[in-house]
Amino acid sequence: MGLRAPLTCTHHLSLNTSIRVSENSISELQYRRRRNMFTNSRRRELTDEEIREIFFNSDDEGDYNSESSGSDSDSEERLPPNFVSLERNPELGEGDDDVEENPEEGPSVVPCSHPEGPVPVEEVRSSDWRTAVNFTPPGPGIEFDSSISGVQNPPETPTAVNCFRMFLSVETVGEIVEETNRYANIRDPLNKIRNVFNALTSAFKRSFIPYKDLCVDESLMLWKGRLGFRQYIPSKRHRFGIKFFVLCDVVTGYVQDMVIYTGATTSIESIEGLGVSGSVVMTLLAPHLGKGHVLYVDNWYSSPMLFQHLLHQGTGACGTVRLNRRGMPTFPKKMKRGEVTFRENGTQLAVKWQDKRDVNFLTTVRPSSMAQSGRLDHFTGEP
Repeated sequence: MGLRAPLTCTHHLSLNTSIRVSENSISELQYRRRRNMFTNSRRRELTDEEIREIFFNSDDEGDYNSESSGSDSDSEERLPPNFVSLERNPELGEGDDDVEENPEEGPSVVPCSHPEGPVPVEEVRSSDWRTAVNFTPPGPGIEFDSSISGVQNPPETPTAVNCFRMFLSVETVGEIVEETNRYANIRDPLNKIRNVFNALTSAFKRSFIPYKDLCVDESLMLWKGRLGFRQYIPSKRHRFGIKFFVLCDVVTGYVQDMVIYTGATTSIESIEGLGVSGSVVMTLLAPHLGKGHVLYVDNWYSSPMLFQHLLHQGTGACGTVRLNRRGMPTFPKKMKRGEVTFRENGTQLAVKWQDKRDVNFLTTVRPSSMAQSGRLDHFTGEP
């Protein structure tokens, strides 16, 4: 039932006044309804029906004015179906038979019931709680099957390998174990760059064929970081760094091969009787033996045993030598400057030349003769 304002009352309200009262009531009703719907939308998703009602029907319901409300029945039809009329307006007066009183006391707006579906949190009211006496909650109503819980297919013997087999196949576990053991047995400090280093030296050998004369010497690459095989050589320019044994072509200076010195784990072929220095030379010269090359080295590498071993493999040698090497001949300890002494054993020639200090040579390819170098003394101008 809608409101019907009297035509004659103590306040002399006209028809337009009653229509205006209905319009204000509907506006308040519409405001509360929108507020409730948007408040609920924050906690749950709106249905399609509610969305259409908000965007299409809300404007039509609030469009009440004096021109469109030709009668009380029209106003009654425009009221929302889920709401009842407001309380009696006190300004209309009491005892008027034309105004129907609201039989129920309470709020002006009675909201509709909650739609079918899951009950949101706000439906649980604080007034529903009571004092509990020997109360047991009903629970979910489904008995839980505890037999399916826990680790699936557990191993009989709880070992570390069995734990891996729970997630990996036997073949995969075997590969992991094999690679782990292989890595643990590696004693090469250059393991991480070994493949790259070997590929680089192989490219050096393929790109150039050396001339007759070859040279083996050591080189120091500057490195001041933390490294187990870092070397200190005061005679070198950088003093600290990584030491290389390098095989070069004498004519062009092209690097044919090199070995990184890593201490006891240096990748060289150890040859009995030649020591470390002789083994380094034989490792670098391995691809060039038996081709008639001549090797030039300093006194750290040269020895009668190394030169004899090279000679048997078709390679000559020449270089300075230390007199304390095994197999070296004896020379006079005191000699005047410019004096020369030769010693030979049929295959090798040893020379001691007295300059400002002793100069000792060993060769398998040079004769026992002296020649002018062409250099002049800076003080006397003599050769």
